[in-house]
Amino acid sequence: MWRGPLTGGKVLAIFSAFFGVTIAVNAVLAFEAVRTFPGLEVANSYVASQTFDADRAAQEALGWTAEARIAGDELILSLTDAAGQPARAASVAGVFGRPTTVRDDQSPVFVFDGQVWRAAVATEPGQWNLRLEARAGDGTAFRQRLVVHRDQGS
Repeated sequence: MWRGPLTGGKVLAIFSAFFGVTIAVNAVLAFEAVRTFPGLEVANSYVASQTFDADRAAQEALGWTAEARIAGDELILSLTDAAGQPARAASVAGVFGRPTTVRDDQSPVFVFDGQVWRAAVATEPGQWNLRLEARAGDGTAFRQRLVVHRDQGS
């Protein structure tokens, strides 16, 4: 590749090429990271942390369990109480989208059919997240992020 002895000019060219490629790759990755950043979960993490333990204890006291799945063009949310019966939620809402971008975010409108909550969604195969927020009759918030997979064939 290089003919002749290793000179100062060749060493300079090697180092320049190495660091040039490294800086270019880092610049592209930094630009893409900032461009695709979906945003913050909370505006002020310190303020949110002040009630975290009390909110968690109230949510755990509900004894609710949440599971979500895709069936056709529907998002099906199973929200059960400690006895395994459908939980009596006063409201169910959430944001359904990809974990890495807000481009595909949807706000599904959930309807309770007596057993599960159903909402129409547009999906493609891959991993999705449901950032769920339900409220009990007494106003207690139930928040959970559920990972939902849609296979190629479903």
